[in-house]
Amino acid sequence: MGFQVGDKVIYPNHGIGVVEAINHRVFEGTSIEFYQLRLHENNTTVNVPVAKVDEIGIRPLIQGLECERLMKLLASNFSTPPSDWKDRFKEFSDKMRTGDIFSVAEILKHLTYLSQFKPLSFREKRMLERARFLVVSELAMVSNKTEEKVTEIVESALKKACVKHEKAATTGRAAVAAV
Repeated sequence: MGFQVGDKVIYPNHGIGVVEAINHRVFEGTSIEFYQLRLHENNTTVNVPVAKVDEIGIRPLIQGLECERLMKLLASNFSTPPSDWKDRFKEFSDKMRTGDIFSVAEILKHLTYLSQFKPLSFREKRMLERARFLVVSELAMVSNKTEEKVTEIVESALKKACVKHEKAATTGRAAVAAV
């Protein structure tokens, strides 16, 4: 996938960046092309080899129908995450590195739900905040709304998902008890 100077992209686990330049550098006699990205969150630059874009997971921002799909996903029921925090953290870390916003939204949903019932580990708290930041910042940029407004919308969707999950879990427990 090729990007042009000025394109907004998602750099996995770091959020929105803008392609500022496309540079060539010579390493060991080989010319390598790089995208120079300026990250929106902290105004730093990152050089990414063009040949590694897909491997790293750099992608364009979601648009239109994908935004609607993301909001529906945030409000939908979900499967119960692994109970052991170490297994859960590893699984979620792998998903965060992909840069897939739908995977990040699932993580946000799971950790939001879990945080209602027990304290999260320090690492999971950080992951929850990172997932929230990634989802909110991308939706805000795409929808041209403030992050505060998008946060309200996302939190409302997460509450719906948690209620649906709790109802499904309660129904499942009642069915097992009846047997």
